[in-house]
Amino acid sequence: MSESTNTPIEYRDERKAGRLLAVEDGTAVGYIAYFVLAGPPHALVAVHTIVEPGHEGRGIAGGLVRTFYGLAEAEGVPVVPLCPYAASWAAKHPDEAPVAPAEVVAAAKAQLAADSDLW
Repeated sequence: MSESTNTPIEYRDERKAGRLLAVEDGTAVGYIAYFVLAGPPHALVAVHTIVEPGHEGRGIAGGLVRTFYGLAEAEGVPVVPLCPYAASWAAKHPDEAPVAPAEVVAAAKAQLAADSDLW
């Protein structure tokens, strides 16, 4: 029997904090830092994807991005993956990661540039 546990990862959206957390055994093992675009269509904008040291290579980052796109889909808004990992994941999973309209991407970049507290 393997020493590592196969505890399922739970994903928690902490919208006010701008974090989508990956939680295992009550401990955050990764997160996506994000913000909501101020103007319509209020896209979810991924800024960073982080997996805590010692938890890499287990699919946590991919699970976070997949869950993030699922949140956006449930809310009927696009995702703008400004985070390099999220953008790479989206390019590899076009069936799960619709491309945001160019004007939404431009608005997200402008909002991020105007407010460095977002990242």
